[in-house]
Amino acid sequence: MLKKLYNLGIILYGKLVAFASLFVGKASLLNAGQKEVFPYLRKNIKGDSPIVWVHAASLGEFEQGRPLIEAIKKQYPEFKILLTFFSPSGYEVRKNYDMADYICYLPYDSKKRVRQFLDIVNPQMAFFIKYEFWINYIYAMSERNIPLYMVSCIFAPSDVFFSRGIGGRFYQKVLKHINHFFVQTQQSAELLEKSGNSNYTITGDTRFDRVAEIAGQRTSLPIIEQFKGNDKLIVAGSSWQPDEDALRELISENDYKLVIAPHEVKDSNINRLLKYWDSTIKYSELKDGDDAASYKVLIIDSIGLLSSIYQYADIAYIGGGFGVGIHNTLEAAIYNIPVVFGPKYEKFNEAVELVRLGIGKPINNSQEAKSIICQLLNNDSELEDIANKCNRFMQENIGATQKIITKVFNN
Repeated sequence: MLKKLYNLGIILYGKLVAFASLFVGKASLLNAGQKEVFPYLRKNIKGDSPIVWVHAASLGEFEQGRPLIEAIKKQYPEFKILLTFFSPSGYEVRKNYDMADYICYLPYDSKKRVRQFLDIVNPQMAFFIKYEFWINYIYAMSERNIPLYMVSCIFAPSDVFFSRGIGGRFYQKVLKHINHFFVQTQQSAELLEKSGNSNYTITGDTRFDRVAEIAGQRTSLPIIEQFKGNDKLIVAGSSWQPDEDALRELISENDYKLVIAPHEVKDSNINRLLKYWDSTIKYSELKDGDDAASYKVLIIDSIGLLSSIYQYADIAYIGGGFGVGIHNTLEAAIYNIPVVFGPKYEKFNEAVELVRLGIGKPINNSQEAKSIICQLLNNDSELEDIANKCNRFMQENIGATQKIITKVFNN
């Protein structure tokens, strides 16, 4: 009964997207992508090389799967990589990613479309990233003996898989058809064990490998270095207006410097920020030789620099914690600095762990931001202690990708 309802829901979802595509841009992209996926696959996949299929719901999951894709390409070049996305926000940003051989939308999880997809692609194996449980794909791959691995997945006791009702029993049967789970946490492993699944390995989060790689490839930014000079520097990454409000008094009342990379870099948002503080300038207006150190606030009005900017920070402030949830804390923590963020962080396991270790510092308002950041910046011994903790934490968690590769390819 539940499977019939699920299949009906998939059909209705497709019709709803088609209708919404008349009015909503994101729905229009998804609807067009669904129409194009099979012509694209038939045109491009020739069956001359074995295919590894990696599926990511959106951009965040892609970043978790990226280290795995790149490791497979490097260590097992005989395989071609098919990368699928469900969300336009993932596909549209990464549709030209050069480490995947084929990139398209995931066809809707109806029995007919699943059969068509697997007939064309015939993957040697599949990796679903974090939390993608498409029932018809899972059952169909199991029937065809196509190994399916869940990567960087994380479970909580409240998940439907572990409930006692009919939904729990239904999804526990689904889990039995997955070959192996590469989980982030001990709790996830224990939940799988209790539900009768012993086919798991605790590897941690592959994003640690990604941020370590990014940090290793960072570029020097002389303008940022000149701007900082000998002052204490706060770098605010992916900030939204509530984050900027939380920092407003802190920067106005102290001698600290601020580099702020807002989530939105459109002109209207940058112009709003220019009015927030005195002595503020845009990154695009500074050139080598300018007196960058004479300014107090530097606004990054372009994308792609943030991960390298963090190397100059004494403290990072991570945006999004007053909205739907914080952005990437690991990208800053890899540089062994404290990370401060708003109150909505508890859905992010790495942030919870950073808080537990005393590396992450959640704040609820501007007064807490002032108190916590000033205390840290005025206490070199505490900063050193956090740096040591942070370094241990990162080193202990780097290596998930190779653990997965070893388990899958060397068994």
